[in-house]
Amino acid sequence: MCSSDLLIMSNQLPIKFSELLKIPSCGISPESISFKTVTMESEKYICVRESVNGSGSIAIVDVANPGNTIRRPITADSAIMHPDQPILTLKAGNQLQIYNIELKRKIKETTTSEPIVFWKWVSASTLALVTATAVLHWAMDGDAAPTKVFDRHADLAACQIINYRADPTQQWLCLVGISQKDGRVAGSMQLYSVQRKVSQSIEGHASAFGTFTADGASSPSTLFTFAVRTATAAKLYILEVEKGTNSQFQKKAVDLVFPPEAAADFPVAVQVAQKYGIVFVMTKFGYVHLFDLGSGALIYRNRISSDTIFLSCLHQSVQGIIGVNRQGQVLLVAVDEQNIVPFVVNTVRNVGLAIQLASRGNLPGAEDLFTQQFQRLFQAGQYKEAARVAAESPGDVLRNAQTIQLFQRLPSVAGQPSPLLQYFGTLLEKGKLNKSESIELVRPVLAQGRKELLENWLKEDKLECSEELGDLVKRSEERRVGKECRSRW
Repeated sequence: MCSSDLLIMSNQLPIKFSELLKIPSCGISPESISFKTVTMESEKYICVRESVNGSGSIAIVDVANPGNTIRRPITADSAIMHPDQPILTLKAGNQLQIYNIELKRKIKETTTSEPIVFWKWVSASTLALVTATAVLHWAMDGDAAPTKVFDRHADLAACQIINYRADPTQQWLCLVGISQKDGRVAGSMQLYSVQRKVSQSIEGHASAFGTFTADGASSPSTLFTFAVRTATAAKLYILEVEKGTNSQFQKKAVDLVFPPEAAADFPVAVQVAQKYGIVFVMTKFGYVHLFDLGSGALIYRNRISSDTIFLSCLHQSVQGIIGVNRQGQVLLVAVDEQNIVPFVVNTVRNVGLAIQLASRGNLPGAEDLFTQQFQRLFQAGQYKEAARVAAESPGDVLRNAQTIQLFQRLPSVAGQPSPLLQYFGTLLEKGKLNKSESIELVRPVLAQGRKELLENWLKEDKLECSEELGDLVKRSEERRVGKECRSRW
């Protein structure tokens, strides 16, 4: 593992860092920038509660177009925007209302039996509501009232709730709170399984869910990753909560390193960039750590803000992490697709991880590594292993006509599928074939009269359709009909 200094001093950084905007530049007072007044459910909108001339108002900042900030004279104790749509949700004590800003109409409203102390959109259709005793979900569609999902754990009774996370299926949920304990900020989490109706109390400051297909597994696992800083240590944990088929994923526990000057620092956000299989950890003092989701290996760490970070979310479109600091800077850290693989090879010096990242995210920088590994295995007669390397290679590094020809030239063994069909079988396990692969696979399959295989692959979207593929199938069908007619004649 590289030292922090080496990671910072490298001039080929694995990240792109940018300032999306400054909230005060939208005409918003710096006094209005705090955890209690600013909300951000996605990279699209930031919502700020202001007090203008003694009257309450809501400012809705369009992150992509800050000059298009909308203001409404509304009194509420909290306001959040829908993650995707121009829909504003307002809360005042027990009263909740959802408005469509563009249509200028109320979508629905409700009154809860207890005041809402925290709320968050967990999907495009579900709003989570946290009271002093329970967690409820409220569906945006239909007329149904909020329904209780689970009771709050006693360990979070005295906590300020700061986050709530859910996996994509909403079968795994995590409530996050903080409290003062022995002169430090302690983190408490409640992990809840909807299917089992069981809660687990965990010490932690920030969490996220992700999916990951482990080596040898035939389906993805649901992973739960969380960061914690206790009185004695700081760790990032990655564990499997929903097991994938044949998964042998092992729990990971890796150190979170804090410099001496950050003695009071702690994690405030964990986000999983699913495209790359990378975990972002952001701390209150503005440090960002990047870890590999599968192995827990550290990729990079650096400080991005000299002011404290109090708000964060995942930037969906670029799969990066957004942080908002006390000065109102909205900062984005994203993976640099051109540099991250070479950085892991040359600075982190973890060739295996570089290959995995390149394969997982279809990233450049490991072409020679894949080619060398493939050639070594192929020349050693380890054709199945070589096929797997080709299947995992990015782009057309190995997924090309030359590789197909290598397998076409191999002699067949009696009683076994041809090496070429075994190669294509390995590619199909990985996913969809490209245009040339689809044509070269279908050709011998049609020659053998196995039309049902072609139909199944098309149904499963395993082949890339093209005019050439269509012509090939058409000619095969014409030959079959002609042969049948001749036999009848």
